[in-house]
Amino acid sequence: MAFLGRQVTLVAAPLQVYNLTDSSAMVGLLGLAQLPFLIVGSMLGGTLADAHERRRLLLIANAFPLLFAAGMAWNASRPGQGAVWPVFVLTALQAGISGIDSPTRSAVTPDLVGEELITAAAALNQILFHVGGVAGPALAGLVIVQLGIGPAYWLEVGAFALALVLLVGMRRLPPHDGGTRAGMSSVMEGIRFLRGRRALQGTFVIDVNAMVFGMPRALFPELAARVFGGGAATVGLLHSGVAVGGLIGAVTSGWTGRVRHAGRAVLWAVAGWGVATAAFAATSYLPLALVCLAVAGASDVVSAVFRNTILQLTVPPALRGRLNAIHISVVAGGPRLGDLESGLVAAAAGPQVSAVSGGLICLAGVAVVAKLMPEFARWTPADAAEPAIASAPTDRAPDDG
Repeated sequence: MAFLGRQVTLVAAPLQVYNLTDSSAMVGLLGLAQLPFLIVGSMLGGTLADAHERRRLLLIANAFPLLFAAGMAWNASRPGQGAVWPVFVLTALQAGISGIDSPTRSAVTPDLVGEELITAAAALNQILFHVGGVAGPALAGLVIVQLGIGPAYWLEVGAFALALVLLVGMRRLPPHDGGTRAGMSSVMEGIRFLRGRRALQGTFVIDVNAMVFGMPRALFPELAARVFGGGAATVGLLHSGVAVGGLIGAVTSGWTGRVRHAGRAVLWAVAGWGVATAAFAATSYLPLALVCLAVAGASDVVSAVFRNTILQLTVPPALRGRLNAIHISVVAGGPRLGDLESGLVAAAAGPQVSAVSGGLICLAGVAVVAKLMPEFARWTPADAAEPAIASAPTDRAPDDG
């Protein structure tokens, strides 16, 4: 439910900024403003997730976004759709809190399902992720068309309220081995774990490549208005197009459990993402554009499933919060840098040129990663055996209860 709520902001906030400024560059800056908050929140969230009881963290991390969404609803309900600066401030704060929520949720997954079901759990999580990704943007677009941007944010408030109710019924989730001491030394311990593990590093590098250059979401409001001749509902459809493909990819992902070369699969999937993004931007026919976005979404699911498999199997349990925090910083931070990149290129050369060039650069980046990081392409579950039991943290703290 929390993810469903966040999808409302994904549509409403950029559309509100575009309506107020008529600038894709400003939409891109909206993503950039969120980035430092996301990174700091993720690093904090990772060390907290390895140090404290995780259900409590999840409750806190879903309570604050409810308040931020209410603030955005109030701002959007003011005359003229409100002011721009509250959108920047409140979405930045929301990004920071999501940085605590996401690594905490990822860190508890192996405890809930067992390591033998991690790939299946990652696929199931992608199904839930993309169900929200389909329903959230489409619903947000319809609500904005019928009622306005303010009521769309109130829909987000309701989603977070329901998420809190569901979390109250969850069992306690204490940290492993009594937990570590939260702090900068704990964060650095997670970063040090990355040294020499080039396959694990590859999961971050390849996703940065895909999201910075091949993520055209900041262009959706301008493309909807100037290329596809639509408005808020069309923006919602473009966001949902990616999620529909992701949902199809997730529900048909049973084959992923039989793939040994996870790194190689990620490279092919990101290449598919780049080609589909470039093809999307090259057409002005909305149904074809939605098909291209769906192909991109399906490719992204394959990449996400195998990147998460490499991460969860390579990292020891006591470090999963911090390494998932780094992962979340990349996964959620990359698109925000991509918003800036695509918005600035669109301001200089137009939205279609921006999206096509980004997709092609993403494709070239796949070739570079495959060449420079062969350990990533060769990775199989057998390679995870040694790192998974090594580098356990030494800085312990008692369970905080």
